[in-house]
This record gives sequence, C-alpha cells and structure tokens, in this order.
Amino acid sequence: MVVLPVLFLLGPLFLSGPAEALTVAETLKEAALSSDTPLDCNTWDCQCAFEHQRGCCCATKDIFQLEDDSFMRTKHLWFNISALKYRVKELTGGVRVAFKASNIASSNAPGSSDACFGPFNTDVPIPYNHVTLNHNNGYNPALGVFTAPAAGVYVFSFSVFSQDNGRLYYQVQLMKNGERIVGVWENNRQDSEDNANQSVVLELKRGDQVYIELMSGRKLCKFLAENIFTGYMLYPHTKPYIDMYEY
Repeated sequence: MVVLPVLFLLGPLFLSGPAEALTVAETLKEAALSSDTPLDCNTWDCQCAFEHQRGCCCATKDIFQLEDDSFMRTKHLWFNISALKYRVKELTGGVRVAFKASNIASSNAPGSSDACFGPFNTDVPIPYNHVTLNHNNGYNPALGVFTAPAAGVYVFSFSVFSQDNGRLYYQVQLMKNGERIVGVWENNRQDSEDNANQSVVLELKRGDQVYIELMSGRKLCKFLAENIFTGYMLYPHTKPYIDMYEY
C-alpha cells in the first residue's frame, strides 16, 4: 500500500523549510506515479490546476465551475448595485426643490395712507418679494411665478391675511399654467380682518408654472408681510428601472 510511504514522507514536509518543500512534493509525486495501487483521482498531475484537468485534484473542474459562477454572479451584482446607486442619487441628491416667499409690496401710490395690493382691472399674479428659501431657483420673485425645474409631485401652500376697516373683499387662487386649481375668498362687511390657508398636491412636468393670483377688483390690505407662498418637491419622476442583469 502507498499509505505508509506517504505518511513516512509527510514527516519531513512539516519539518523542512521552504527550500525543501518542492523536493518533498516531487518525491510524493514520484511515489504516486510508481505505485501499483489505483489512485482515486486517476493519474497524479500537478498541472491540473493550470490546465483545468482532473488530475491530482479530483474536484478541480467543479471548483473552476464554481469560481466562474461566483464571478458572474458578483459581476451581475456589481452592475445592479451601480445602477441602484445612480437611481438613489437621482431620487435624493440630483433634484432638490423648495421655496418660501412672503411679503407683498403695496401697489398704492407713494404717500398713500393705506398699504394695499390691488384692486386691479384684471387678474394679477402676486409677486411675493421676500424670499427666504429657493433651492434650485424655481421661484421668480419678480413675477411671483414658480417654474418646475424637473418633473415630479409637488406640494404648494399659501396663506392670505388682510385687514380693511371698510369691507373685506379679496379672492385669491392658486394657478397652474393659467388654470385655476384652488382658491380662498372673503366678502364680509362685519369682520375687519381675516386670514385663509390652502394646500394642494400637484403633479408637474418640467417647465410647468404655478403662481398665486389676485382676482380683478379685489385687494389685500395692511399686513401684507403675513401673506406667504411655499412649495417643495415631494418626489421626482424617474424613468422605469429595468434590471438587465438578472441571475
């Protein structure tokens, strides 16, 4: 049997230094080749690891197949992670949209005792001129108009406050591309001051415009700084994500 000679030769292998390891391996090889006993792994061939042959390593072919499979799975996983990274970046870091604007400049003639915006003979966008937040510069304070820099779902809100010793008479509405979405109004002879609030969720395309409009013949007076217009992107629209590297 070849077991005893092999065990006998393994002793020097553990005691020998690096320079003697090759000699011991060659000795084991020669012992295996000269043995009359059939080996479980067929012919002893230490080149099997380089030639993908079944030789001294019975499982070489299976190990190489497992290695190839593992490499392909890792490659596909890397592609998926890369695609996911850019998708997350697009959702979170690529688009940041939010604004807050307040204060309405009086439209009265200089020297007038009343600070009022309006009345006008046509519907007029309200130019909130005190901007404290304007990420992505979507809001234009000169026009009072927000232009969507990217497609997505947005949330808008506005607060209206007016005081008039004669008669409260205002009507304000939120517009999208010239179309009325929501509005608030007051027509009261008994109450000298009042406020109103409104919020709305809108789906916008890139370039869509949203603004607050004062209806013709109406006015806002006194505490014009208390009038506020805000908006932000709830989430952007992205192209459908297709996993091309399924495995």
